[in-house]
Amino acid sequence: MTVLDTFSLAGKVALVTGGAGLYGRQIVAALAEAGAKTFIAARGLDKLEAVAADERSHGHDVTALSLDLSSDESIEALHKTIFERAGRCDVLVNNAVTRSALDGWEHDLDDFDRSLRVNASALFKITHLFGQTMRAQKSGSVINIGSMMGMVGLEMANYAGTNMMPNPSPIYHYEKGGMVNFTRWAASILGADNVRVNCLSPGGYFSNQPAPFVKAYSERTQLGRMANDTDLKGVIVFLASDASAYITGTNIPVDGGYTAK
Repeated sequence: MTVLDTFSLAGKVALVTGGAGLYGRQIVAALAEAGAKTFIAARGLDKLEAVAADERSHGHDVTALSLDLSSDESIEALHKTIFERAGRCDVLVNNAVTRSALDGWEHDLDDFDRSLRVNASALFKITHLFGQTMRAQKSGSVINIGSMMGMVGLEMANYAGTNMMPNPSPIYHYEKGGMVNFTRWAASILGADNVRVNCLSPGGYFSNQPAPFVKAYSERTQLGRMANDTDLKGVIVFLASDASAYITGTNIPVDGGYTAK
């Protein structure tokens, strides 16, 4: 086997939660292009089916399934369906996230709990279910999609000269910061059975934000630009494949050097 062969996902089965968003779309494309039989799952099934249909038009094996991460029954049903249809799961990408609409800190506990249920509690449950079956296989790769906002505070200067308002709620930063250490914890639990757990922390994605924001943000990075629609693909295939067979418990910022400054 050559080194390039180790990057192939041919014969592997992958599940991506979410998959129709800015980063989810390229995660799905990367896995499918590398040869994985890929399932994508979220509540917005119509949007997911459009993604799956587009991938199938390019000859890739992608199937959309329903998933409500706020529901124990839905998570359990998805787990059962994957193994009924594919017999295994080699790659789990925890990509789905609920973006809290909370503004500020002055909220009842239930307001915060609704976000934590999906972005923390459901993360624990789905990783446990698929992690247990990966342990039985004696192989598997879990990839948690975090954010560089789980590593840093808000850079208020990025918003100067725009009408954009940074969300001062702590919940997203808290959840994504916690995901990094959950990754280390899960890696220590699953590693003895050759199941790897890693985290990716992407930076800001260019989506036609106001020019002053793009300029300020880009100048804050080492590479001088925001992320594009292919920047996550290579590292996803790397962590999903045997090319990273000796890497676990790590967090990789994919942020153009934003957090390196």
